[in-house]
Amino acid sequence: MKLIVAIVRPEKLSDVLEALFHADIRGLTISRVQGHGGEIEHVENYRGTSVKMALAEKVRIEIGVSNHFVQPTIDTILEAARTGEVGDGKIMVLPIEKIYRIRTGESDQDAVTPVASDQSE
Repeated sequence: MKLIVAIVRPEKLSDVLEALFHADIRGLTISRVQGHGGEIEHVENYRGTSVKMALAEKVRIEIGVSNHFVQPTIDTILEAARTGEVGDGKIMVLPIEKIYRIRTGESDQDAVTPVASDQSE
C-alpha cells in the first residue's frame, strides 16, 4: 500500500479529478497549500511598496492506494496535471505502514480504496 501525494496547480485540479474518476481511482483528500519550487519569484506593488511574492498557491492531493494502483494513479496525475511550464508540481510516493477504515474497522488491504480484488500485496 502506498500514499500518493501530488502537489498541482489549482487550475489543473478539475482536470486531475476528472482523469482520476475515469481511471476508477477513488478515495482522496484535497488541501489548498502554498509553496515554492522552481517558479520565478515576482514582485507586486501594494500601496506604493514593492512586495516580493515568494509562495505560490497549489493544491495537495493525497490518495491511499493498493500496490496495483500505484503506477496507474501516477500516470493519470502526470498526464492531467502537466502544462509543460515550471511550477506544474510534484508527485511523491510514500509507504503506508497501516490503514484502518473507521466505519467498518477493516484494516490494510481491505481498508484501502481502490482495491484490486485479484491482486495480492
